[in-house]
Amino acid sequence: MTIRKRMTMLIATDSIIVLLSIYIGYFILHPKTSTISDEVVLLSAVTIQIAHHFFAWYYGLYRKAWSYASIGELKSIVKAVTFTILIVAGVQFAISQDVHIRALVLTWMLHVMLIGGSRLSWRLVRDVVVKDKNMKTVRTMIIGAGQAGTMIARQVQNNPEYGMQPVLFVDDDKMKEGLEMFGMRVYRGTENIPQLVEDHAIDKIVIAMPSMGKQPMAGLMKRCIETGIKTQTIPRIEDLMTGKVSVQDMRDVKIEDLLGRDEVQLDLQAIADKLTGKTILITGAGGSIGSEICRQVFDFRPKKLILLGHGENSIYTIDMELRQKVSTDTEICPIIADVQDRNRIFDLIGELKPDVIYHAAAHKHVPLMEGNPMEAVKNNIFGTKNVAEAARFFGVSHFVLVSTDKAVNPPNVMGATKRFAEMIVQNLAKDSETKFAAVRFGNVLGSRGSVVPLFKKQIAKGGPITITDPKMTRYFMTIPEASRLVIQAGTLAQGGEVFVLDMGEPVKIVDLAKNLIKLSGYEEEDIGIHYSGIRPGEKLYEELLNENERQSEHVFPKIYIGKATPISETEQSYVLEKLPAMADDELKATLVGLANRKFVEAPKLEADAM
Repeated sequence: MTIRKRMTMLIATDSIIVLLSIYIGYFILHPKTSTISDEVVLLSAVTIQIAHHFFAWYYGLYRKAWSYASIGELKSIVKAVTFTILIVAGVQFAISQDVHIRALVLTWMLHVMLIGGSRLSWRLVRDVVVKDKNMKTVRTMIIGAGQAGTMIARQVQNNPEYGMQPVLFVDDDKMKEGLEMFGMRVYRGTENIPQLVEDHAIDKIVIAMPSMGKQPMAGLMKRCIETGIKTQTIPRIEDLMTGKVSVQDMRDVKIEDLLGRDEVQLDLQAIADKLTGKTILITGAGGSIGSEICRQVFDFRPKKLILLGHGENSIYTIDMELRQKVSTDTEICPIIADVQDRNRIFDLIGELKPDVIYHAAAHKHVPLMEGNPMEAVKNNIFGTKNVAEAARFFGVSHFVLVSTDKAVNPPNVMGATKRFAEMIVQNLAKDSETKFAAVRFGNVLGSRGSVVPLFKKQIAKGGPITITDPKMTRYFMTIPEASRLVIQAGTLAQGGEVFVLDMGEPVKIVDLAKNLIKLSGYEEEDIGIHYSGIRPGEKLYEELLNENERQSEHVFPKIYIGKATPISETEQSYVLEKLPAMADDELKATLVGLANRKFVEAPKLEADAM
């Protein structure tokens, strides 16, 4: 139906309703005889017609989409009718010095009911006829009967194209138990979710509790996905209320949600003091951690952001992404360079003069580095040495090395090279104005070397998921959280610290795999889990500190200082000189031995430190 036809139909319908309202109102009060002159009734009818169409146009009654009518539209109808009747009363008083109050009140009531009924019938047709005919709905449980949950229910009921049929609420508020909201009963107790899913043939769960803490939310999400039912969560309630997002922005529960880690509030002023208006260099800028550090540093409006990496495609990708952000404050400078090229690194740092360097460039894949140990040495040790010594030589204010928990008691080349890189940074800090620091953390979910993308690919192919050992555990953190804490740790550096990020509790890899299978809508027997055995250089359990390192108290929420003891500068120089000529076996034995050496004088790690 065209807009013109629709408007003509509404005006004609309203005209009939208006006349019926006034004549029925007068007829009910004066069914046989009337003391009211025909002239007054006729003039009132003409006036009510003109006034109604004016106020109906003014309040948008001919422009609204009545198939989505709600309380707001009903208010517009009441306003239009009320002002129309007031105009009629004024006309009656002007011509006869008398107002037929009872007749006008009755007319007002009929007017509102008939106009409102005609409009709301559009929604009734849409909700009942169109919905039943064209839309296959999914029976949905909404967890949370508060402001967010009721908003979701209202939007879903008003928009059948979402394909959802809200069936019930679940809420822990005992005051709401047994109540009905939007035609749905409220059941109490999230522990009853599995039984409610079965009893009510639920096909989908929507968690609408945006104010719940991360840890209890993680527990709730686990309970939901264990039912095998598709589970989604909603955006922040403040975004829903301001209209920034809608029900369409509901997203599936992700594996990161199940970590249950509360977001750390950063010291934004301290970070801004270090980054805003400064020149920042990030090596490995195209990698998972490096690119996220780029994104977060960019938000602090540095004067220049230097993206340095060896792979042109990854640097191109993060460069293009950042350029899509509207900012005239930051100059983005993509650089293709290899940290192993000492002359190139010195030339770049001397020319660009960065104030802060985040060194994220590294080879990180444990089994690959076992087979290519010299490449790990060249990139992780000599590459770090090149960038760090250039930072000292040109007076860079802060240098932050992105390290790993695999540097603790490493049985592998990758971990040993990263521990040696930490030692280089610690020794450089002894006689330098540059504030050097290393930040050590565990695995990050979603990185290119993470098990999560691998597991997702294996699930997509129908399985099985391959795990090295059922006892394998790892510390996990999201990429954004790790990057934020790396940036925050850089503001705390005084020189030579090895900062350790609090990774929470270690996660069994097999549990991670089972949760991913559930989140993908499968059962474990559908996909299967195959144990392949530990690969060269792998450990069953990762550590954040070894027995010879002492962990300080928190220097910031989720950030510790690990008292990692370096080797002497003489010994370091000797090893660096000999490494290039070593055979693979000797190289590994030397580095692993240095990384795991025992310092008798170092204080013991307290049992409850973590």
